[in-house]
Amino acid sequence: MIEMQDLRKDFTVRVKAGRLRREKRTVSAVDGVSLAIEQGEMVGYIGPNGAGKSTTLKMLTGVLSPSSGDVRVCGLEPVRQRTRLALQIGVVFGQRSQLWWDLPLGESFRLLRHVYRVPRDDHERRLVRCRELLGLDEFLHTPVRQLSLGQRMRGELTAALLHGPRVLFLDEPTIGLDVVSKQAVRSFLAELGRGGDVTLVLTTHDLADIERLCRRLVVIDHGRVVHDGTIDELHARYGSRRRLVVDLDTPLPAGFTLPGATLTGTEADGHRVTFTLDGIAAGAAVAGLVGAAAVRDLSVVEPDIEDVVAKLYTAPR
Repeated sequence: MIEMQDLRKDFTVRVKAGRLRREKRTVSAVDGVSLAIEQGEMVGYIGPNGAGKSTTLKMLTGVLSPSSGDVRVCGLEPVRQRTRLALQIGVVFGQRSQLWWDLPLGESFRLLRHVYRVPRDDHERRLVRCRELLGLDEFLHTPVRQLSLGQRMRGELTAALLHGPRVLFLDEPTIGLDVVSKQAVRSFLAELGRGGDVTLVLTTHDLADIERLCRRLVVIDHGRVVHDGTIDELHARYGSRRRLVVDLDTPLPAGFTLPGATLTGTEADGHRVTFTLDGIAAGAAVAGLVGAAAVRDLSVVEPDIEDVVAKLYTAPR
């Protein structure tokens, strides 16, 4: 569905070189990215600011021409066959709109049907589904300029899907949204992904979006792919582990050890202990603790993906 081979995008910038002189310098925004994304995959594409995420999306959608390398989306060359590609992809940018500002939301949808030349029956079928899943009916007749940010984003998602794209590119779709709107957008995208008909590429700084939606995570930094795999593989790579926090009626016996776990914290005079699980299942760890002391309460704390990704960003290259 999406193929990139040694994809590169260079920009020429002028930098100060002395009091009155400037010299040209080449900056590689994307530096030899090779990826293959199959139909129906939901892929998170993340990186720090300036890593090359948006530049990659612009090349995939035909907005920018690559400096070198090969790229195919839906079997088409994005720049040379941009008009044909536009019928195969949907794009949502969190800070840009494809809706008509002064028209009611429903009128924007009707105009887009004509822009993409979508048959009426197909358009109505897709719109009904989006209205149900995204709750559009309450503001369908409201001018776009009067919509809240969350309402407008739900409208943007609908607009990107009404022509039946095979690939959906999402750039910061939940930026600035409140908790309720974020949940609505995530639930909709999860439902869309379960169908397997649409390939989804998501770029975001909100890693909760990635955890809830994407099985595959691609991390780019300084224009190069530094991780391509699952979130669990990322945790394993950087040594992040689950933690078991236990409240006890009485402290553990002196010298107590739990095979497969490491004691990393003791609080409240030994009545609260924290173990890092090094390969042992949480259930087995709990069983070992119950046999040693009376357990009042416990919780399993999952590793924080934000901490793991921060380690990845700051790791030496």
